[in-house]
Amino acid sequence: MKKVLLFLLLLPTAFLSAQSVRKYSNEFMNIGVDAAAFGMANAMVAQTQDVNSVYWNPAGLVHLEDGQASFMHANYFANIAQYDFAAYAQPIDTESAWGISMMRFGVDDILNTTQLIDSEGNIDYNRISKFSTADYALTLSYGRKLKIPGFQYGVNAKVIRRIIGNFANSWGFGFDAGLQWDRDNWNFGLMVRDITTTYNVWAINEEEYNKIKGAVAGQNQDLPESTEITAPKAQFGVSREFDLHNETYLRVSGNLNMQFTKTNDLLATDIVSIDPALGAEYNYTDLIFVRAGLGNFQNVTQIDGSKKIGFQPNIGIGFKYKGIQVDYALTDLGDQSAALYSNIFSVKVDFSIFR
Repeated sequence: MKKVLLFLLLLPTAFLSAQSVRKYSNEFMNIGVDAAAFGMANAMVAQTQDVNSVYWNPAGLVHLEDGQASFMHANYFANIAQYDFAAYAQPIDTESAWGISMMRFGVDDILNTTQLIDSEGNIDYNRISKFSTADYALTLSYGRKLKIPGFQYGVNAKVIRRIIGNFANSWGFGFDAGLQWDRDNWNFGLMVRDITTTYNVWAINEEEYNKIKGAVAGQNQDLPESTEITAPKAQFGVSREFDLHNETYLRVSGNLNMQFTKTNDLLATDIVSIDPALGAEYNYTDLIFVRAGLGNFQNVTQIDGSKKIGFQPNIGIGFKYKGIQVDYALTDLGDQSAALYSNIFSVKVDFSIFR
């Protein structure tokens, strides 16, 4: 076991010394899943205990009592981008569980105007074509209880496929690891994404690249790097459920989302940047759910040079009946965020209803 841990610690160092690390790489993997989670600003690392644990923290899979399936659809940027997620998970025995998930983030029918102007300077609209760009991820998850009561761990192995029309495509592979601790009504969680770094290898269509190589003087003179490395990120979460009596409950959750580089996050240093997230869920008889959350706290520089703290408020609702749960979230509310509103829908089915 010590040799395995040593290998995992040294592997990122070997990659980082040989390749350049991108501050923003495979960002579609950081959006989140499940409308219920979005309604709580994605503060889920500690409290996740269902099929969506394949994304938030695979340690939570051990709480499953039967098979579960989850489906989500979301529109981004005024319906320009489509984001879809599907997952299935089930117990292996009383101590462990497994899951599988697939996600896609894509933009279709993008206009390719690189050949709009011919070699003689004439504009020919017949030379416009269309292409699509899409990011895919397939994740296999495993969770298991530790011998210490209340502790469980989980791991993800993920394969990433990214396609940009016929211009370029890549394959990537990486691991995540998570830990949870439950005590009374308290839940604690730690999730490390891309724990060994995620390594993407790009194949670039040089014929297409050569068509635009000299389009702008001084730009696109050299082929882009063919390798891309995603650095590890960590999330620490705390959650507590309060019994309000009469079969009503209030759950409050918080996350500290950490990147090991300097960004515009609320707390930013050269070593680590931290973006907090807060969420709350009111549960009425396990039938109706009302949610709210605040996240994506950023230090924003305005046009006049002044600075302010920007954040993203979210709200959501959910309904559950006989093992079928439907959730909705509305994100990017108010004028705190420059992004457009996003409507997110998800469905979760517990297969115990068929037993």
